[in-house]
Amino acid sequence: MKPISVALLLLGSACLLAQEPQIEMRLHQLRQLSDAERIKATGELALKIRRLPAKAKTKEPLAEQLANLVTEGDAGHDTLQEVATTLALALREHPVRSKKSEAGAPYVTLAQLVRYEHVRISLDDPKFAAATAKLEADDRSRQHADFTLADLSGMKWSLGALAGKVVLVNFWATWCPPCRKELPDLEALYQRFASRGFVILAVSDEDAGKVRPFVAEHKLTYPVLLDPGRRVNELFQVEGIPKSFVYDRSGKLAAEAIDMRTEAQFLAMLQRAGLE
Repeated sequence: MKPISVALLLLGSACLLAQEPQIEMRLHQLRQLSDAERIKATGELALKIRRLPAKAKTKEPLAEQLANLVTEGDAGHDTLQEVATTLALALREHPVRSKKSEAGAPYVTLAQLVRYEHVRISLDDPKFAAATAKLEADDRSRQHADFTLADLSGMKWSLGALAGKVVLVNFWATWCPPCRKELPDLEALYQRFASRGFVILAVSDEDAGKVRPFVAEHKLTYPVLLDPGRRVNELFQVEGIPKSFVYDRSGKLAAEAIDMRTEAQFLAMLQRAGLE
């Protein structure tokens, strides 16, 4: 019986490994699905990746890719938890090489899920601890961040000068699909709350020649600021977009989003800043 059992195990492992290309293809299709289909598919992919044999070399990269996609919009806490659990398992089985004190990209991705999406994982790894510490330091820096940038008409806007208003600082670009997807919701919220002291400062590191026609085409009315030297992007430690930070009327950082948000999610962020 033993040889048969071993053979069956090997066959099962081979079948699981054969799923890797299918998983990768499905990952590339996620953005094309409806919201409901995407949530369901994301949960299924998390389980499929988790079931891959420990020897599967693509297990960690696939888990990280899924973790970077799950935060686009509102996947729901259960789905976020499944994805985070899968990435933590993959990192236990395939630790990513880096210096102990350095926060490698997959560890930062996992730490972001824990800190900003409020999932729970178990990973006793100094690289994960370093990633968590980096996020904490970044948030402390953002709490006291100030900048002045010009909008498309040349008018200058300073974050520090907007005390008494609720300010949403949004980092975006014309080429970014998740950024484009959240633009209508941002515009709707601006139209709804601008008269109550709500300001959106949309920061792009592209040149005016690309941004101006895009803004006109999409009929955006909130201030779009230009940061061609990426000084403000670097001040906020922005490495991926979109990213959003909400400051309350006292200038306190009240909420932040590491990826695309839905209108309902933005509303929840504004409520944390006292705007309802």
